[in-house]
Amino acid sequence: MSQDLIRETACAVVDKLRSGDVSPLELLDVVEKRIGEVDGKVNALPTLCFERARDSAKALMRKPAGARGLLAGLPVPIKDLTDVAGVLNTQGSPIFKDNIPAKSDLMVENLEANGAVVYAKSNTPEFGAGANTFNEVFGATLNPWDTSKSAAGSSGGAAVALATGMAWLAQGSDMGGSLRSPAAFCGVVGMRPSIGRVAHTPKSGIDRNLGVVGPMARNVEDLALLLDAMSGDYADDPLSLPAPTTSFLSAAQAGKKPKRIAYSPDLGITPVDPEVKAITRKAAERFAEAGAIVEEAHPDWREAHECFHVLRAFDFAITKANLLRTKRDLLKPEVIWNIEEGLKLTVEQLERAEAQRVGMTARAVEFFKTYDLLLTPTTIVPPFPIEHRYVAECAGKRFDNYVEWLGIVYAITLACCPSLSLPCGFTASGLPVGVQVVGAPRGDAQVLAGAKVLEDILGLRGTTPIDPKVRK
Repeated sequence: MSQDLIRETACAVVDKLRSGDVSPLELLDVVEKRIGEVDGKVNALPTLCFERARDSAKALMRKPAGARGLLAGLPVPIKDLTDVAGVLNTQGSPIFKDNIPAKSDLMVENLEANGAVVYAKSNTPEFGAGANTFNEVFGATLNPWDTSKSAAGSSGGAAVALATGMAWLAQGSDMGGSLRSPAAFCGVVGMRPSIGRVAHTPKSGIDRNLGVVGPMARNVEDLALLLDAMSGDYADDPLSLPAPTTSFLSAAQAGKKPKRIAYSPDLGITPVDPEVKAITRKAAERFAEAGAIVEEAHPDWREAHECFHVLRAFDFAITKANLLRTKRDLLKPEVIWNIEEGLKLTVEQLERAEAQRVGMTARAVEFFKTYDLLLTPTTIVPPFPIEHRYVAECAGKRFDNYVEWLGIVYAITLACCPSLSLPCGFTASGLPVGVQVVGAPRGDAQVLAGAKVLEDILGLRGTTPIDPKVRK
């Protein structure tokens, strides 16, 4: 099959699958060849499972064409934090370097039931901690726009696979920007959907909702297609939401234009690189071309740093305290710090943080009664050198810890809002910049519709996939 297929949109390839113009097996051949040509330069997909994928593809092809699900046999990689039956799941940690789960996560089972063919695991930092994709098991994932730079994280492998044509769609996850930040750094689209939108297997706590699973793609329509394939309510995840009556792809394609847009360069809580600020502001202002009023405004989320620090630390404590007790020597320093911060928490701190989150969400709901969407930079800096473990300072401000530079995305997490990172331009040195498109809680369809309108105005669709630009 022609390698030109890697440059096709996911929607176009799915149409070819449904018409019989290509088969899932032929697509696996195409993507396997592309991985062989590209991945050695960027290290995005360290674990491949093509034998399993071909068995899945053959089983799918035995079904009638109309019974192969929304994705109809499209190959999709899964982040190396998520269980896929019979496939190595290291979570980026030496502790789990030989871990092969017997059962897939509910999200994977649902995707496969909807026609996804899993062929690879995408690289992630240890336990998804830290917005730079490196670990002691597989090493670092490099930014294809400049391989001396970070791809961000924790869904860095997924973003790089998309940007280089090693995937048409990819699954990721997001707590403090883990989908959105790598999408911005790699010039692709990544969405943190509403809580419960994508069902997954609960672990360590039924009501853990800082982190969610979401879709990544090279354009908004493709991303909406994957969100449709991921959505639905299942008893195994009691917090999961029913699929909408109107598909997310239809919502993205409807062309519904927002009437009132808010832009904030910093949400009032963080420094931002001046070039990133200028590029995102210019992109937001172009909504005026669609007839929208664009104003500078944001909700009052001043407590975001304190609130996220406490709730994230608590999450690390309930999920990883036993690893600290038994495997401390195999954990990276940032993970040790986060667990220890969680174990020091008092009930009073948790009470305060939960109250802060309730307040932030209430103010978000009120804000979106005036504005259809809120736009901000997705990241406060452009892609940084890969050898830097994290962003230590920005615009003269030195951060207190390794996650504080992510405030502009984790404030959105805390307020329970869906959020999408859309490519919106390039720095003078040619590195991608993303704008964050935020909607009201459960306003996923409005976010997709608005992002598609802006994507059309900006005209950057089709910028990826690229061949890696190898630099030292």
